Amino acid sequence: MEGPREVLERILHEGFATGNEAIVDELCAPDLIEHQFRPEPDGEARDLVKAAIRQVHQLMPDIVYTLEDSVVVGDVVWAHGRARGTATGSFFGPPSNAVIDIALFEVARVVDGRIVEHWGCPDRFALLEQTGALARLAA
Repeated sequence: MEGPREVLERILHEGFATGNEAIVDELCAPDLIEHQFRPEPDGEARDLVKAAIRQVHQLMPDIVYTLEDSVVVGDVVWAHGRARGTATGSFFGPPSNAVIDIALFEVARVVDGRIVEHWGCPDRFALLEQTGALARLAA
């Protein structure tokens, strides 16, 4: 059975990087608790993750994830990494075609090979700045 880091890497590489939202049903528990998004009613967390996969892949179909550092304690992985790609999709305006390089901070609790709880903190402010959306919003 895969450990917490391997499961986290799989959802990044096989889900977010490829646009394959079906991986969520394999790697996330049905009662997933997702702290990255707004509070959700029971059972909606996996749908929010699937929507995030679609949005990320639409924005940057060539996105590549790299986990640079991680610590696993028991069933929890804390990881720092990067997401890099080209903003060929729209994001608060038309596609910028900008090269994107943002930091990621992820914490996931994995039980029996499935993510049961997740906290994610991608650097959305850097994403806004790098795509030019921040300048458009400020104008």
